[in-house]
Amino acid sequence: MGKRYPNLSPELIDFIAAQKLFFVATAAAEGRINLSPKGLDTFRVLSPSQVLWLNLTGSGNETATHLREDGRITILFCAFDDPPRIVRLFGRGRAIHPRDSEWVALSRLFPPFAGARQLIDVSVDLVTTSCGFGVPFLRHERDRPTLPQWAEAKGQEGIRRYWHEKNARTLDGKPTGIEP
Repeated sequence: MGKRYPNLSPELIDFIAAQKLFFVATAAAEGRINLSPKGLDTFRVLSPSQVLWLNLTGSGNETATHLREDGRITILFCAFDDPPRIVRLFGRGRAIHPRDSEWVALSRLFPPFAGARQLIDVSVDLVTTSCGFGVPFLRHERDRPTLPQWAEAKGQEGIRRYWHEKNARTLDGKPTGIEP
């Protein structure tokens, strides 16, 4: 049932574009493994072997540190309707911050979101698919407005304070690179 591909085909790119939710997994050589759900309009396929997602401010910032230390990343998409399918993207990633020269051009690929803290640029070196027969049927009703509303209410200075207080170190105490 499972298949391997060196990069994304047009069919898999269309599948990814139709999904409302994806999951990101990273790990450093030592410490905790991070697995996070992502949503909203924050994912783009740039080419069959490069993807980008806009990482919004959240309660932690593990991904950026793991990518700085190790670079390995897995992104998973799964269908919650017919036909069943799971797609995993394996590769190496890096965080691009608002202070970096690439930020302006790449961030324009997304709607403006208050609290946007990083772009995660991933070079995909393996794509796998599997059946997804065990994934339940779920219906997407709407995106939650809570995270964008929370970030807008905090304002730019409030978000920077939050980054300093909550996003500057991982659960394992490692620096995330959010602050220069």
